[in-house]
Amino acid sequence: MEISLIIGLVLTIGLILGLSIFSGTRSKKPGLKNGTAITAGIIMGTLVGGSSTVGTAQLAYNYGMSAWWFTLGGGIACLVLAIGFVGPFRKSGCSTLVQMIEHEYGPSAGMAASILNSVGTFINIISQLIAATAVITVLFPQLGLIPELLISAVFMILYVVFGGAKGAGMVGILKLALLYVAMMASGIMVLFLTGGVGGALELFRGIDSQGVNLFSLVARGAGKDIGACVSLIFGVLTTQTYAQAILASKTDATARKGAVISACMIPPIGIGGILVGLYMRATHPGIVAKTALTSFVMEQMPPLLSGIIMGALFIAVVGTGAGLALGISFIVNKDIIKRFTHKLDNPRIEAIVGKTITAIVLLLGVCLSTGSLGDTILQFAFMSMGLRGAVVLVPMCCSIWLKGRIKHVFAMISIIVSPILVLIFGVVNVLPFDSLFVGIAASVVIMAIGLAVGNKDSRLQTTNG
Repeated sequence: MEISLIIGLVLTIGLILGLSIFSGTRSKKPGLKNGTAITAGIIMGTLVGGSSTVGTAQLAYNYGMSAWWFTLGGGIACLVLAIGFVGPFRKSGCSTLVQMIEHEYGPSAGMAASILNSVGTFINIISQLIAATAVITVLFPQLGLIPELLISAVFMILYVVFGGAKGAGMVGILKLALLYVAMMASGIMVLFLTGGVGGALELFRGIDSQGVNLFSLVARGAGKDIGACVSLIFGVLTTQTYAQAILASKTDATARKGAVISACMIPPIGIGGILVGLYMRATHPGIVAKTALTSFVMEQMPPLLSGIIMGALFIAVVGTGAGLALGISFIVNKDIIKRFTHKLDNPRIEAIVGKTITAIVLLLGVCLSTGSLGDTILQFAFMSMGLRGAVVLVPMCCSIWLKGRIKHVFAMISIIVSPILVLIFGVVNVLPFDSLFVGIAASVVIMAIGLAVGNKDSRLQTTNG
């Protein structure tokens, strides 16, 4: 490994980790809210990670343009968040999405939603660990999978311990800037190597695609690809990390601007990954697909720039995994532990417990990533988003716009049945569309029946009143 590559790698990782420690440990006045830039940084810092970069290039290697759905869907999701959910989230007075459900449908529904939503988030952590190994494998091919996973988890734990939620916004801004440089530089390098857009298209048309239309946004089938986009939108709307970014903003307008900025800046990142994936498919048809981006960077970029890009990719994955783990920790702390005891209410003890939960979650992710799970990074990301959407979306929306009109038992049934259907049909894989639609449809039907039946207790209270 060349010395200039090592310098670029160490400088990039050191810069981002240093900023994380500085911003996470500096004093902050109680109750001080975040501005537009920090709000956007928190959203993009978590949403733009391994799936948007390494995973996009991997899927493009196999299916071409359909790999754009993660970053394109991420942008659409942020726009929907800005337009439809900023106001309701902030007016709810709740610190978590699950609390909205619990306040409307009771503790049992809240507990079920907490557990199942955390499971969905956990699956996405697995995809980030897998993406991190794609970076380490190229840099240190002799290590092996388990050491690579452990190194990735340790960096995520350090990111949380020293940076935490307070460091996520500033680091998110820097991380996004570096990723823009990385992905745009990679895309431009592909065009340079192929002689421009015309040369790139000619090279890509010559790929033996084995019947796959690499230039189609629905190369895997309209149902599957559009379903993946929808699952991403639903997943963003029902993930605690993004809700926290909105709730921690100074005003509704600040939160909305932060989400809109994210909506505009996320989709272009995927284009560079797609160009790299197709280029590597044309020139290196036998490689492991998940290493398409990292192998390209190591082979085609100047060593110093390679080091900077590899460092940015690694920290991007680390930041996303850490952010998701923090979201699980927040839910477990606020929605589960406090249900049983208030002995941990001291802020210092609560912080220690939260970081301990985060470490346990990441180490469990390492254990579940050691098998043959590493073949498809984006598959786990989409599955995670779909599960979260199936669990939370419809009951959450009903708790916002149909207050007091649906009995809690229907919400409980929806929260349990919908994700089970998503998992069953996702594993069986007999449908021409994403299994998320089955889960959401079931949730809508169950809650619609509940609306038709009505909430007798609510009617009695209204009459007595």
